[in-house]
Amino acid sequence: MGMATATSAQADDGSAEPLAYVALGDSAAAGPLIPNQDPNIACLRSDRNYPRVAADALGADLTDVTCSGAKVSDFSGRQFGLLAPQYDALSEETDLVSLTIGGNDVELVGAALSCVNLLREPLGLSCEERFTQGGTTDRIAGDIDAWEPVLDQALTEIRDRAPHAEIVVAGYGTYVREGGCWPTQPVWGRDADYIQGSVDRLNETLERRTLAHGGTYVDLAAVSEGHDVCARPGERYLEGLLPTSVAAPLHPNARGMAAFGAALAEAVGVPRPDEAL
Repeated sequence: MGMATATSAQADDGSAEPLAYVALGDSAAAGPLIPNQDPNIACLRSDRNYPRVAADALGADLTDVTCSGAKVSDFSGRQFGLLAPQYDALSEETDLVSLTIGGNDVELVGAALSCVNLLREPLGLSCEERFTQGGTTDRIAGDIDAWEPVLDQALTEIRDRAPHAEIVVAGYGTYVREGGCWPTQPVWGRDADYIQGSVDRLNETLERRTLAHGGTYVDLAAVSEGHDVCARPGERYLEGLLPTSVAAPLHPNARGMAAFGAALAEAVGVPRPDEAL
């Protein structure tokens, strides 16, 4: 993980102005169902998501355009046919940009949901076998590799629109530990490993391309290790198929968002507050 160098601008009177911070991304950044939700319910965006936690720690002026369901195409297009493109929030005045993106582009949530098996192996179908055609090809890995140039284009566009901003990319979390925890989460162990391996592959792509573009990568998989969907309910940063706190299935909860926002703030030079852990 690199270290960003975003700094506050100076007002005319010499005092420091707050960082102009723009948050882009999908539901992993937006925080669907976590109270309190933005009155514009289309995006299912929480006021306790990691951009808000980081902005509060940094004393930043946040423009949050994260939106559940977003793909890179929604950065330049109108999501749901009515929302302004996320790129429109960027300008030469932007000091800091954060984003989490890619999960919807490669349909990871849908893939994970298709791995549910209520019966113990072998009484069912393995999603790993289905997605890898018995080990000959890996459809999700191929989709991630094919998406990499799209991410490159997005990072280039962000830099062009916000030339003075530090760009911080937050990856996706550790959703499930090695071997899974069937039946607590009804996914066979090998399928759990396959899905988390796909998330890890997406994170590796995010990290590699972020660093290539001079940005900072925040490893939320490391932050959430031990706090996955198999952890005790009070220790989870990410919810399972049946959430135990107010959050969407297979998404961060408020506890996770607090830890993720603290990690992002730390990445741009602000110590992690004890109360966010």
